[in-house]
Amino acid sequence: MDFTPTEEQEAARELAGRIFADLAGHERLRAAGTGTDAELWKALCAAGLPGSVEETGLLGLVLLLEEQGRTTAQVPLAASCVYGILAVARHGTEEQRARLLPGLRDGTTVLTGALPAPGTVTAARGTVTAAPGTATTAPATLTAPPHTVTAPGAGRLSGAVAWVPWLRDATHVLVPDQDRVLWLVRTEDAAAVEPVELTAPWAAARLVLDGAPAERLGRSDATAHDDVLTAARIAFAGLQAGVCAGSLDRAVAHTSVREQFGRPLSTRQAVQLRAADAHMDTEAIRVTAYEAAWRFDEGLDAGGAALTAAWWASEAGRRVVHAGQHLHGGTGADLDHPVHRHFLWGRQLDAYLGAGTELLAELGDLLAEGDPS
Repeated sequence: MDFTPTEEQEAARELAGRIFADLAGHERLRAAGTGTDAELWKALCAAGLPGSVEETGLLGLVLLLEEQGRTTAQVPLAASCVYGILAVARHGTEEQRARLLPGLRDGTTVLTGALPAPGTVTAARGTVTAAPGTATTAPATLTAPPHTVTAPGAGRLSGAVAWVPWLRDATHVLVPDQDRVLWLVRTEDAAAVEPVELTAPWAAARLVLDGAPAERLGRSDATAHDDVLTAARIAFAGLQAGVCAGSLDRAVAHTSVREQFGRPLSTRQAVQLRAADAHMDTEAIRVTAYEAAWRFDEGLDAGGAALTAAWWASEAGRRVVHAGQHLHGGTGADLDHPVHRHFLWGRQLDAYLGAGTELLAELGDLLAEGDPS
């Protein structure tokens, strides 16, 4: 395996880094609140970065998301690329690709997904019934109204999802039914899109569907659902790698100039060890995300690698953002300090990717079945 970025991937990453550095400063992020920074999103799309993922693959997207994570920029890049561009490009019909991809590339269409890791996000996807009185329970605690598919090519969905990231800024949402078939729903057709406050400011909302018209994504089935879920786990793990790297960068900068008893904090062995542990955790998240993305792009089975990356992003990511805040000392307790944004994003990604024990249980099941990845 080779994780060395291609020229195209490296060029896209460098361009993204410059745009985020210019347009995702702390004051601007604070002003954005929980909504998308429209100017930043427009700049990214004008530079062709979301569309570049079609050529650079999932590894290219992971590299872009690392740069986003370093600044915690308020744009739906991960959601719209993994649930939109990659999902439509890989599983949509020719007509759907022609109709949806141009808008996804230029940012006028924003697509998110109601696909958290099964069983790991409380009430993220509820009980769905194929017909009144016949229930098929998805791994979550929220009970949703009946779901009925009326025809092979088009359907009407009913149900509720406790929260979907970036839903308030999305034009479409990708929703799985009880058979793990993927459906595209326009947010304007939802019965309700109710704002939800999360740990991180992700413009999230509760999705309520009541007979909403839905369009099947190509000939999607459980295999397509698992493919999109695998890609999402890898992409958000890559985002967590950037969040952790940004938190650690801030901690290193702070401890290098902050003095105690006439010496910088960075010269203290306890500080060095804490930072070293955080660095190793960050590298573990990065390399497992790279490996999983590489396997995905090469057409290899990436399910196990994706779960491994998600586990590292969840477990190690939580440790890193706590360390970043701790290494700031009393400053880290300031809710307005830039490092606090990394803490919030890290904890939100930890929750979104799933509890470590459940991810390990799912990985164990795959290994028991003989998954080679």
